[in-house]
Amino acid sequence: MSKPIREMGWDELVPGAALYTFDGSVDYNIAEIQPEDRLYSETSSKSMSVGDWRVIKPVWNSETCIDCQNCWIFCPDSSIIARNKEMKGVDYEHCKGCGLCVSVCPTNPKSLLMFNEYVTAEEALSQWPAKQKKGE
Repeated sequence: MSKPIREMGWDELVPGAALYTFDGSVDYNIAEIQPEDRLYSETSSKSMSVGDWRVIKPVWNSETCIDCQNCWIFCPDSSIIARNKEMKGVDYEHCKGCGLCVSVCPTNPKSLLMFNEYVTAEEALSQWPAKQKKGE
């Protein structure tokens, strides 16, 4: 029997072996299972804290958000906190800072922007860009 991934050294891992989001024994359509009922892998970013990998982070501006849920749909780490189709914030313990949420945000200005890790939410919000008129 092989060792659990957390006990393996770097030279024992198969490339990509630690990146499975769901338990390898899953034999059902994962889209049909509610997130809280899914069998996440012990090495997924859902199960492990990966926030310390990040050097930049998304900051959310509730004033410009239209609750479209694009960020929630596309976040690869389930780090967008939404309840009843309303954005509530970002789970920084599991966010790796990839910026995909910012890329898919349709608002003008965007409701999520990337800032250096050390910038507080208040500082980020004070630097938020103004709405751009078409053609600018």
